[in-house]
Amino acid sequence: MSDWSAIFDMDGVLVDSSEAHFQAWHRLGTQEGKPFTRELFQLTFGMHNQQIVPMWMEQEVDQIELDHLADWKENTYRQLVPELMRPIPGVIDLISALHAEGVTMAVGSSGPLPNIQLVLQLLGIAHFFSALSTGEDVRHGKPDPEVFLVAARRLGRPPERCVVLEDAPQGVEAARRGGMAVLGITSSRAAEDLPADRVVRTFEGLRPQDLRELLGAAR
Repeated sequence: MSDWSAIFDMDGVLVDSSEAHFQAWHRLGTQEGKPFTRELFQLTFGMHNQQIVPMWMEQEVDQIELDHLADWKENTYRQLVPELMRPIPGVIDLISALHAEGVTMAVGSSGPLPNIQLVLQLLGIAHFFSALSTGEDVRHGKPDPEVFLVAARRLGRPPERCVVLEDAPQGVEAARRGGMAVLGITSSRAAEDLPADRVVRTFEGLRPQDLRELLGAAR
């Protein structure tokens, strides 16, 4: 068993399902008569629905209504994602290599648990992960570090022995605030927007040792 762990964000790190997310928000916007634009989607991608809905509506939203809107969006996403998602290149090989070396892994995502379980099932990688930390487990969305700290705790690992893999600025900041090392991937953002310990274009060819070398680099 390794003495460190890896925590993967989901969207943009395990899988590219951004179009499924956008189409779900777009359909909700059409239904509500309040357009959800691609510009707003780019601004909010990776945030918790509790943060996104008030930004979209441009006002405070009653919690019951917010939950209703978020549930409708997520149900629509789950209908769309089997046809619109694809794994991030190299990620399954990296996960397999980490598992072979005894590195425990978790998913730390702002998404709801059913979304994460569905994607892991569709990718055939659920058995590799020892813990899940989701939007349902936290009160504060990224860039607050709560989702990653919950993941580390469930892995039984101190934050400084965890490497987070992220594609969004909010996620990189969350990992930093949590005292974790962080690898950024430019699947959804430019390298200059990801102040990570290391930034890669792809996971292809990446080795467990490349992640381990980041430990102690958090600043």
